[in-house]
Amino acid sequence: MDLRGHLDLLLLGTLAAVGPAHGYAVIAALRDRTDHAFDLPEGTVYPALHRLERDGLVTSEWSTDAPRRRRVYRLTRAGYAALETKSAQWQRFVSGVQAVVRWRPSDDQTKGAMRWAG
Repeated sequence: MDLRGHLDLLLLGTLAAVGPAHGYAVIAALRDRTDHAFDLPEGTVYPALHRLERDGLVTSEWSTDAPRRRRVYRLTRAGYAALETKSAQWQRFVSGVQAVVRWRPSDDQTKGAMRWAG
Protein backbone atom coordinates (compact mmCIF):
# COMPACT_ATOMS: atom_id res chain seq x y z
CA MET A 1 0.00 0.00 0.00
CA ASP A 2 1.36 3.41 -0.95
CA LEU A 3 1.65 5.61 2.14
CA ARG A 4 3.16 8.69 0.56
CA GLY A 5 1.62 11.72 2.18
CA HIS A 6 -0.19 9.69 4.85
CA LEU A 7 2.56 8.26 7.04
CA ASP A 8 2.70 11.32 9.30
CA LEU A 9 -1.05 11.16 9.90
CA LEU A 10 -0.85 7.46 10.74
CA LEU A 11 2.03 7.92 13.18
CA LEU A 12 0.56 11.00 14.85
CA GLY A 13 -2.81 9.27 15.16
CA THR A 14 -1.24 6.16 16.63
CA LEU A 15 0.71 8.15 19.22
CA ALA A 16 -2.42 10.11 20.12
CA ALA A 17 -4.32 6.86 20.62
CA VAL A 18 -1.73 4.88 22.58
CA GLY A 19 0.17 7.68 24.32
CA PRO A 20 3.93 7.75 24.75
CA ALA A 21 5.53 4.72 23.13
CA HIS A 22 8.83 3.44 21.81
CA GLY A 23 9.20 2.91 18.08
CA TYR A 24 8.46 -0.79 18.00
CA ALA A 25 5.33 -0.26 20.14
CA VAL A 26 4.18 2.37 17.61
CA ILE A 27 4.72 -0.15 14.79
CA ALA A 28 2.81 -2.86 16.69
CA ALA A 29 -0.05 -0.52 17.64
CA LEU A 30 -0.43 0.69 14.05
CA ARG A 31 -0.44 -2.88 12.79
CA ASP A 32 -2.92 -4.05 15.44
CA ARG A 33 -5.25 -1.05 15.18
CA THR A 34 -5.51 -1.53 11.40
CA ASP A 35 -5.96 -5.30 11.45
CA HIS A 36 -2.53 -5.68 9.80
CA ALA A 37 -3.35 -3.31 6.92
CA PHE A 38 -0.31 -1.22 7.91
CA ASP A 39 2.50 -3.53 8.96
CA LEU A 40 5.36 -1.11 8.41
CA PRO A 41 9.06 -1.92 8.63
CA GLU A 42 11.31 -0.20 11.15
CA GLY A 43 13.19 1.36 8.22
CA THR A 44 10.06 3.30 7.34
CA VAL A 45 8.83 4.24 10.82
CA TYR A 46 12.02 5.30 12.62
CA PRO A 47 13.15 7.85 10.02
CA ALA A 48 9.61 9.28 10.00
CA LEU A 49 9.59 9.54 13.81
CA HIS A 50 12.97 11.31 13.68
CA ARG A 51 11.63 13.73 11.06
CA LEU A 52 8.51 14.40 13.12
CA GLU A 53 10.77 15.12 16.07
CA ARG A 54 12.91 17.53 14.01
CA ASP A 55 9.69 19.25 12.93
CA GLY A 56 8.63 19.65 16.57
CA LEU A 57 5.56 17.40 16.29
CA VAL A 58 6.90 14.74 18.66
CA THR A 59 9.46 14.70 21.41
CA SER A 60 11.46 11.75 22.61
CA GLU A 61 13.42 10.74 25.64
CA TRP A 62 15.33 7.68 26.72
CA SER A 63 13.45 5.28 28.96
CA THR A 64 15.23 2.87 31.24
CA ASP A 65 12.06 1.04 32.37
CA ALA A 66 12.85 -1.94 30.16
CA PRO A 67 15.92 -4.16 30.37
CA ARG A 68 17.51 -1.98 27.70
CA ARG A 69 17.18 1.71 26.92
CA ARG A 70 14.47 2.69 24.46
CA ARG A 71 13.54 5.98 22.90
CA VAL A 72 9.97 6.88 23.87
CA TYR A 73 8.06 9.23 21.59
CA ARG A 74 5.14 11.49 22.55
CA LEU A 75 3.10 14.11 20.76
CA THR A 76 3.75 17.78 21.39
CA ARG A 77 1.05 20.45 21.31
CA ALA A 78 2.13 21.17 17.76
CA GLY A 79 1.79 17.45 17.04
CA TYR A 80 -1.80 17.41 18.28
CA ALA A 81 -2.55 20.49 16.17
CA ALA A 82 -0.95 18.86 13.11
CA LEU A 83 -2.99 15.71 13.74
CA GLU A 84 -6.19 17.75 13.81
CA THR A 85 -5.27 19.55 10.58
CA LYS A 86 -4.14 16.39 8.77
CA SER A 87 -7.24 14.50 9.94
CA ALA A 88 -9.52 17.21 8.56
CA GLN A 89 -7.62 17.19 5.26
CA TRP A 90 -7.90 13.40 5.10
CA GLN A 91 -11.65 13.53 5.74
CA ARG A 92 -12.10 16.06 2.92
CA PHE A 93 -10.02 13.84 0.63
CA VAL A 94 -12.05 10.72 1.49
CA SER A 95 -15.33 12.57 0.96
CA GLY A 96 -14.14 13.81 -2.40
CA VAL A 97 -13.03 10.37 -3.55
CA GLN A 98 -16.29 8.80 -2.37
CA ALA A 99 -18.24 11.42 -4.29
CA VAL A 100 -16.41 10.50 -7.50
CA VAL A 101 -15.94 6.76 -7.09
CA ARG A 102 -19.12 5.19 -5.87
CA TRP A 103 -18.50 1.50 -6.33
CA ARG A 104 -20.35 -0.67 -3.88
CA PRO A 105 -20.53 -4.43 -3.42
CA SER A 106 -23.34 -5.95 -5.42
CA ASP A 107 -25.84 -8.47 -4.11
CA ASP A 108 -23.72 -11.24 -5.57
CA GLN A 109 -21.00 -11.17 -2.89
CA THR A 110 -19.79 -14.68 -3.72
CA LYS A 111 -18.38 -13.57 -7.05
CA GLY A 112 -16.96 -10.31 -5.75
CA ALA A 113 -19.01 -8.40 -8.31
CA MET A 114 -19.29 -4.64 -7.98
CA ARG A 115 -21.95 -2.25 -9.22
CA TRP A 116 -21.82 1.43 -9.92
CA ALA A 117 -23.79 3.40 -7.35
CA GLY A 118 -23.73 6.73 -9.13
